[in-house]
Amino acid sequence: MKIAVVGATGMVGSVMLKVLEERNFPLTELIPVASEKSVGKKIKFGNKEFEVVGLETAVSMKPEIALFSAGGDTSLAWAPKFAEVGTTVIDNSSAWRMNPKHKLVIPEINANLLSNEDKIIANPNCSTIQLLMALKPLHDAYNIKRVVVSTYQSITGTGVKAVRQLENEYAGESGDMAYPYPIHRNALPHCDVFQDNGYTKEEMKLTNETKKILGDDSVNVTATAIRIPVVGGHSESVNIEFSKEFEEGDVRKLLSDFPGITVQDNPAVNTYPMPIYAEGKDDVFVGRIRRDHSQPNTLNMWIVADNLRKGAATNAIQIAEYLIENKLV
Repeated sequence: MKIAVVGATGMVGSVMLKVLEERNFPLTELIPVASEKSVGKKIKFGNKEFEVVGLETAVSMKPEIALFSAGGDTSLAWAPKFAEVGTTVIDNSSAWRMNPKHKLVIPEINANLLSNEDKIIANPNCSTIQLLMALKPLHDAYNIKRVVVSTYQSITGTGVKAVRQLENEYAGESGDMAYPYPIHRNALPHCDVFQDNGYTKEEMKLTNETKKILGDDSVNVTATAIRIPVVGGHSESVNIEFSKEFEEGDVRKLLSDFPGITVQDNPAVNTYPMPIYAEGKDDVFVGRIRRDHSQPNTLNMWIVADNLRKGAATNAIQIAEYLIENKLV
């Protein structure tokens, strides 16, 4: 079982390596792949060192699975080349997500759609993954009509340059800017690029990917995505309107019983999800569960997850585990 990690030296790629190791993923050979400037570097995995190779070399090695986290342009150019030699690609970029020929997968929700013919599988957006983990059991029970979500997103979603910008600003030093404004002591209502409709790409991902993953175009989603000076993970304030009436206790039980969700919801002792505690964990944390008294059949809740783990690396590796367990590779 040869596994290539494309973008192995990047922020998500390094977390992929960490998660593969933690989960004792059944690989026999690791192929770390990066851009030409990183070729020849050594990466430690387990108790061994592996040399970083370029994309052409990696394709020639014909890995069974390639985990991609190297940006959309790289995925568009190279995922088909891996697929041509029989490799199953799990891609973390937005390149293939809304392509109708490719599955968009959160294993706990729709991995059953996968077959051995799926050679390029899309990993959803980080904000979408944690939102859908909480929405899925509630949609099954009460039929969601509309979701209003505001996200409060970690700088790690932007990448290493953003982390350096915040560190520089903490230290009072100048340096490269990942954002058009300072992020320290600030909040930017600007994640990804603005579209003609006034929404950002990140906001439209939440709208479009939700419909595709749930397989239900009737679920309406409107989003505002905000970047905040936090490292540990993304937070979401979510308002959900259902077709049916619900009991708050039943909602908590549905969420608690869903694999991969931890309910943290006891305001009496200040228990609620926070990114500082979600960092480094694979679960999606849900709290502040309460009825919206302004209109019928409507619920408020707060969702937090580590965007580099369940929001990216862990979800991709769970897809790979599913493929192996079900003999699809």
